[in-house]
Amino acid sequence: MAADVLEKIDPREIGQNLRIAREQRGLRQADAARIIDVARTTLTAIEQGKRRVKIDELTKLAHAYGRSVGDFARPRPPAREFRVQFRGPSQSIQAKQGQILQSKSEFQELCRDYLELEGIAGAPLIRRYPPVYMINGIAVDRAAEGVATQERNRLGLGDGPLPILRVILEQDVGFRIFYMPFADSGFSEMYYYDEELGACLAINQNHPEERRRWSLAHGYAHFLVHRFQPVVYFEEAYQREQFADYFANYFLMPTSGLTRRFNNLLQSKDKPTIGDLCVLANYYGVSLSALVRRLEDLNFAPKGTWERLRDRGFRVRQAQAELGLPPIPEQGHLLPLRYQYLAVEAFEEGKISEGMLAKFLRVDRLEARRVTYSLSKHTSDVTQAEMLDFDLEELIEV
Repeated sequence: MAADVLEKIDPREIGQNLRIAREQRGLRQADAARIIDVARTTLTAIEQGKRRVKIDELTKLAHAYGRSVGDFARPRPPAREFRVQFRGPSQSIQAKQGQILQSKSEFQELCRDYLELEGIAGAPLIRRYPPVYMINGIAVDRAAEGVATQERNRLGLGDGPLPILRVILEQDVGFRIFYMPFADSGFSEMYYYDEELGACLAINQNHPEERRRWSLAHGYAHFLVHRFQPVVYFEEAYQREQFADYFANYFLMPTSGLTRRFNNLLQSKDKPTIGDLCVLANYYGVSLSALVRRLEDLNFAPKGTWERLRDRGFRVRQAQAELGLPPIPEQGHLLPLRYQYLAVEAFEEGKISEGMLAKFLRVDRLEARRVTYSLSKHTSDVTQAEMLDFDLEELIEV
């Protein structure tokens, strides 16, 4: 890239992009400053757009960040302030600041890439958002059940289980959802919203599917009620988390459907067995602990039932295997299917290079070709308002 081209780029924009790339790489400002042999204050000025980066400095920084110089030159959605809401153990906050910042920066980059792909394809994400629910003055459990019921009715979900919750939130609501391998397993999800990007969720890919589904419902609750309030939540700071936890309970296990299903179990016996509860948890796609605690709240099980099971050393996975229960259907890919379709279509139409395709898909070029081959037969109408009627089970492993 010639120096005169660099002069035409807004220094604030290129500075923000450099900062995001550095944070994704897990480097401190002092580390980056040494790479280009300047003071840390100079590196700070570059990232703030107060000092224009030189072409040789940009080349060195791009190489250190695992990027090409062109990544910082092409027009992209602007890097806005990205204040995320996330949840995790408070003891990890200070100790894992670097890892948190790295995950946050990657989350921001994924959201920007999604928006950029939509611009390239001319296919904006369809948003079917409800107005923010107002719950002031309502008991938190009643408010949560009311909102969960209204959302199920709005989306036409009835009172049964939600086996493909990620797809529902992506396609029927208009969320941008990424399953990211957070370095700290204690963190469950990150949530972000602004008018341009819309609703965005990052879910911990390292968690089992039951917990990922719970995190999806939990993050959805914050969108419905606390849409414009990005706040960090810790396990110990529980008061504002109560609504989201109650909502996840009611949204994933509606009272009417769960009551009917539980009563069916009692038609041939006085009380359910532990095996019955494992089957019921698998039916709703939740953990056994979540189901048992929900039954306790409904007075269908004595208080403390789950704690007694846990203290006895009950092995949930072993019991599930012995019962022959099928695994809960997973949608654990880093990228939404629609995102992948947009990238493949842009490549096949010559709008992006193979290198850019690999970057968007977060894979090497060989894997990008495999993904293109696998998805290309399904990409005829991805720019239309409605998604293709494709076989999810076939594609979900891509």
